[in-house]
Amino acid sequence: MFASTQPEIPQPKWLHQLDKFVKAHHLELAALSWGLWQQNGNSNGTVGIDLQPKPHFVYCPQSAIQKFNDNVDNKLQEILGLIDNHKPEVEVLMIGIGKEQIKLIYFEPETPPPVCFEQLNQDVDELMDLLELRMSEEIIVS
Repeated sequence: MFASTQPEIPQPKWLHQLDKFVKAHHLELAALSWGLWQQNGNSNGTVGIDLQPKPHFVYCPQSAIQKFNDNVDNKLQEILGLIDNHKPEVEVLMIGIGKEQIKLIYFEPETPPPVCFEQLNQDVDELMDLLELRMSEEIIVS
């Protein structure tokens, strides 16, 4: 009765792979998110995972996200609202950046990010290197 008249558009594989990666490594991502927040606050922007040419962490300045939102007819308003109201002590917010598409990574881990960071007992650079290595093994962008 309520069937969609639009055909389903196949999603790029990296979206599914990124979801799987986030689920498998949510504690490490929470720890990294908190560690980066402790170092920089939001002065550098939102943490992003750029998948090209190989997965690596970047910062997405607020001005760049706003400009991108303007270019896509304000379709990122919800993302901008989440960024503006982000509570780094209880939630993780990152942006996955793939070819011609972005994905919001947003979750509240059972263990708060500051506790994750303390429990893992690694510095930010070690966490980043470890996660980038794992991403390059688990997320294949073609």
